[in-house]
Amino acid sequence: MHRIAVLDDYQHVAATYADWSAVLEPHEVAEFSDHVEDEALVERLQDFDVVVAMRERTPFPRSVLERLPNLKLLVTTGMRNKSIDVAAATERGITVCGTGSSPSGPVELTWALILAVARHLSREDASVRDGGWQETVGTDLAGATIGVIGLGRLGEKVARIGQAFGMDVVAWSENLTDERAAEVGVRRVDKDELLRTADVVTIHLVLSDRTRGLIGADELASMKPSAILVNTSRGPIVDEPALIDALANDVIAGAGLDVFDVEPLPADHPLRTSPRTVRTPHLGYVTDRTYQVFYREAVEDVAAFLAGAPVRVLT
Repeated sequence: MHRIAVLDDYQHVAATYADWSAVLEPHEVAEFSDHVEDEALVERLQDFDVVVAMRERTPFPRSVLERLPNLKLLVTTGMRNKSIDVAAATERGITVCGTGSSPSGPVELTWALILAVARHLSREDASVRDGGWQETVGTDLAGATIGVIGLGRLGEKVARIGQAFGMDVVAWSENLTDERAAEVGVRRVDKDELLRTADVVTIHLVLSDRTRGLIGADELASMKPSAILVNTSRGPIVDEPALIDALANDVIAGAGLDVFDVEPLPADHPLRTSPRTVRTPHLGYVTDRTYQVFYREAVEDVAAFLAGAPVRVLT
């Protein structure tokens, strides 16, 4: 009997999207909606030989993998997961597999955050609920400049929507070329110019040693006082204490945040109460279409592995 653990099912929907009938070998599935790490995670997973992890919600470093002697297959939704030590898993004979994904969700949430901050939607919604009316003056996007940091698959889609809004779109990343920028119809600028001139700065980079802390106190200070920062990529790309200070001291006009250094965000974290900020709990990929892909292909991964022919193996 194979025991399969599905982790971090926050919305209690895994059973809705995953059809485990495709797994022909005897098995039982346990879906966990609460989030645990370290010792609690090791204790929970002792009897499981298959684990399905939702994106990077639960880290699997070497120190955890070494204490899971029964684990044979670790499936991550998506084809990249910085929270899993794939090398350590391979050394221990643990196969790591991934799934496809849908890019539309993070892009759409990026624009939801841009619009929510620019038009003060959280404050105005709260005001109407409390009996108030028209407390703020919004920011026009048409004619404004949006700076896209990272012009990959997601950044390109964000840029094209900016063009549809009538915005001037500029972009930067370390390896961005003029040719690539021209393909998308945007201008490549250096990082300093992007931060100095953009009315909206939006981040679409992979977290790495090069991008960790990319936006710090100096970068925030170089932005317009009227500018908005949006991060739907990974929390540590922005220096969190520096951002908290910038928001508290009116260094920038506001921020839209879907990602944080620690997730779930601690209940007493300062970003929960930072002014002029719209916060969402890492919802970029949390859409019906994306979950259909994630869970369907996770089941395919498990079925293929148990049949002796694993697919979408990460190395």
